[in-house]
Amino acid sequence: MSKLYFDGSVWCNVDVALHHVSDVYRSETEPLGLNIIEWYVLRVLYEEDGQQASQIAAAVGRAATSFTPILDKLETKSLIERQAHPADRRAIKVYLTKQGRELEERVKAAAEKIDGELQERFAAKDWQSFQHTLGILQTLKPLSI
Repeated sequence: MSKLYFDGSVWCNVDVALHHVSDVYRSETEPLGLNIIEWYVLRVLYEEDGQQASQIAAAVGRAATSFTPILDKLETKSLIERQAHPADRRAIKVYLTKQGRELEERVKAAAEKIDGELQERFAAKDWQSFQHTLGILQTLKPLSI
């Protein structure tokens, strides 16, 4: 087992692991001309195009209030377009452009490659436990002390 820092401090060790995993993902996303968050946004839109910006922000773990610059960059790259929501003037729907759709197979292939390589490092039972743990961590709210 790898060394855990600060007597197994959860946050420190999750943060260290996240940096290492981010490096792995970055090595796959940069050749596509994307940063990691842009890659996530495209993956969300490949699952369901035309989602509201706030839904996409929640799906990728970002605050809707700080999400506009991410969409701006994707729009500048001609990968998405924003349209007013037909029933809610305050909401924006996000759609893939032709160029965004053309990246789909490469984005999905990169995701499968990374997930496969990560999964190979775990025994099947451990991978299931890891996935379960990730699900728990994603739903954490501030702890009451």
